[in-house]
Amino acid sequence: MTALIIGGSGFLGSELLRQARSAGHVTAASFNSNAPNGATGAWHHLDLRDARRIDTLLDAMTPSIVINASSGDADWSVTADGSFRLATATARRGVRLVHVSTDAVFSGADVHYDETALPDPVTPYGAAKAAGETAVRLLHPASVVARTSLIIGDGGSTHERLVHELVAGTRQGALFTDDVRCPVHVTDLAAALWELAVSDAAGVFHVAGPDAVSRYALGVLVARRDGLDPALLPAGRRTGSNLPGPLDVRLDSRATRQRLSTRLRGALEFLCDT
Repeated sequence: MTALIIGGSGFLGSELLRQARSAGHVTAASFNSNAPNGATGAWHHLDLRDARRIDTLLDAMTPSIVINASSGDADWSVTADGSFRLATATARRGVRLVHVSTDAVFSGADVHYDETALPDPVTPYGAAKAAGETAVRLLHPASVVARTSLIIGDGGSTHERLVHELVAGTRQGALFTDDVRCPVHVTDLAAALWELAVSDAAGVFHVAGPDAVSRYALGVLVARRDGLDPALLPAGRRTGSNLPGPLDVRLDSRATRQRLSTRLRGALEFLCDT
């Protein structure tokens, strides 16, 4: 198996790369804005806005699997149009594609969302990710679209860094008590994505933890694990604030968990057992 990880220098991409190489798979990775420091192996600069560069890289590598773990944030030309370009190029070559998406494609109006739920985004980022999903499913029906939630690790995730900065007073802001998600550990998520990648699965899958917790409650768990004082964490509410975004979005991953051997732990487990 030869695999290419798009966004390999990111938090999830780095773990995907680590697991693949640990398993002995021939794996390369791409980066765009963040070049890896001191990394070994095959690294390629790739801008998903450049269709010719995508074609050139796929023809040079001839991968059997491509995992798109890039973010792109709310940049439509990367997150939406880039997914269109990648789906077109991989489908044309018969390359298996795993496209990582997000719970941000949902508004939170229904709270609980299984794999059959239709996106109803309320932010530019969610809209771009929803458009990317649509492009992948339309152009590459044999692909996997894997929606996930807040990704937590052992200290390196965005949310974990935010907790440390808020406790230290080096960053302004607050963690919302009414903003609920289903966090997943990065090692579990990466293992599940690889399991889906090497299977014959196709369609939409939800790969999130079983525990629904607020961003504030998650911050408290991180602080306690890391020996910080949770009382120093500022709390707030998204409701009534000027910050757009969904509130309570709970990915129902039961159908996906039934077909996976990878166990997706909840935050109450992986942040309390360490």
